[in-house]
Amino acid sequence: MYQILNNLLSDKKGGEIFSCFGLWHFIYIALAALTFTAVFLLLKNKDENAKRKVMLTLINISFGLYVLDFFLMPFAYGEIDIEKLPFHICTAMCVMCFLSSHVEWLKPLRVHFALLGFISNLVYLIYPAGVMWHATHPLSYRVVQTLIFHGIMTVYGLLTLVYDGKELSFKTCYRDLAIISGMTVWALIGNLLYNGEAGEYSHFFNWFFVIRDPFYILPADIAPFIMPFVNIGLFFGAEMLVYLIIKKTKRENV
Repeated sequence: MYQILNNLLSDKKGGEIFSCFGLWHFIYIALAALTFTAVFLLLKNKDENAKRKVMLTLINISFGLYVLDFFLMPFAYGEIDIEKLPFHICTAMCVMCFLSSHVEWLKPLRVHFALLGFISNLVYLIYPAGVMWHATHPLSYRVVQTLIFHGIMTVYGLLTLVYDGKELSFKTCYRDLAIISGMTVWALIGNLLYNGEAGEYSHFFNWFFVIRDPFYILPADIAPFIMPFVNIGLFFGAEMLVYLIIKKTKRENV
């Protein structure tokens, strides 16, 4: 059984290779866009209860894909990839969006988690460098799972903003700043715990890019002191841009 699943899920080498901004990349983006459009049109004239049920289904699917991946990785890669622990912003926001959809005291933060999840997953969907680096076939499990996961998270986040974005207000934007700051501290903890060498074990992670500049502009010895604040500023700035777009849309619909 292991051999069958390994042959099915392992990276397919040779032939066509997935590349950023290649044909298959645009196909995955188009699938996400079509999914959003179809769900949006389907729910356009539905009541709030129907909309909430569909969005709950989407985040349940995303969380299910994330958890299932840990059980399938040994068949696909021969090991569990530690980097997929929820210390990156995309995976962490999946967990928090799921929890804030089910845990009562977290529900007031649901839209804020969805906003950050939308931005982070959209960025990855547009530039999926993580799967590109493995130089594998566009229909390999690694590519399909990663892009479908980020695609559904993007659709969920955007639908949440479309239907519940009215709940966002500049008066409560401190919640977004707190979430981003908390995410930064969480990523720092993950990097501190899992980076290092012990016997044959040697790993370097850069969860949420808080200890190394992904573009290698900042010197390696300086980046850990600057990148946490850069990330907080960039993501909070992106969220405030979304706030402005939502505010402008509200005015036009009045």
